[in-house]
Amino acid sequence: MLKPTKLLIQLMHENLSLKVNFKDKLFYKRMLLSLISLSLIGLTNCENDINEINAYVNREDLSIEKTKEVELIYSDSAIIKVIVNAPMMHTIKDKKEPRQEFPDGIKVDFYDGGTNSVSWLTAKNAIRYDRKKEIVMRDSVVWQSKKNELLESEELIWNETTKKVSSKRFVKITTEDDIIYGYGFEAEEDFTKWKILAPQGTMSVENNY
Repeated sequence: MLKPTKLLIQLMHENLSLKVNFKDKLFYKRMLLSLISLSLIGLTNCENDINEINAYVNREDLSIEKTKEVELIYSDSAIIKVIVNAPMMHTIKDKKEPRQEFPDGIKVDFYDGGTNSVSWLTAKNAIRYDRKKEIVMRDSVVWQSKKNELLESEELIWNETTKKVSSKRFVKITTEDDIIYGYGFEAEEDFTKWKILAPQGTMSVENNY
């Protein structure tokens, strides 16, 4: 029995270093799919058209790698800035839109340059786009700061280059005193500065009980 191994990949772009730690790498091997195709051809005595054979083989599987227990570490000059954790990551090797999908949820921690997490967010689904250098988080997105400010939305986008978090969807922010809601949102990734682009109203926390 093969034991799980822990691998490390480091990618560099501009001054940002991205490390990926993961266990139990699962992927669809081209050789296996080729053997399946050859077996199908043999079973049908070569009477079927090659397009019919291809129908049995999901072409997407040729470009998907599945990875469990993922940890992405973003650092600048050896200082950790962001850590992303997810139970599962699908790496889509699409020439037009290479990306990583997180179908089982994601957790992102933003750091202050030391060991302290200044804000963190969770979502049930997320996609990281390689070329755009951004992660789009969807479904029950919750973002919380160390000041106990809480944001809730159905979609939130974190841009790795600008270090901004934004949304065009409806958002609700709960502070110690108020509940503010509206459409559109922009903020620094550490939640120190934020604004709702089209506020719809404010409710006192005390009056909400």
